[in-house]
Amino acid sequence: MSDDVANYIGFIGTACIIFAYWYITAVEQPNRFIQHGVNLAGAALLAISLTVHINLASLVLEAFWAAIAIWGLAKAIVARRRERGA
Repeated sequence: MSDDVANYIGFIGTACIIFAYWYITAVEQPNRFIQHGVNLAGAALLAISLTVHINLASLVLEAFWAAIAIWGLAKAIVARRRERGA
């Protein structure tokens, strides 16, 4: 992958994470699937860009960011199942 492509992917990932932060701050009752899904996409895209521009500290941060987003999505799925089953 070229440096330019890696940078574009990284910028899209950054935009996703910034959007998710804006969304959770701006929306009265945010949709957890949107919030965590966009965070996961952003972390994944940034991790991809970091395979070209290696920065171990940032890669570790994105791994934790993705893990927290997956945990949030799992909690949202469980909550939705409870709501539908109740």
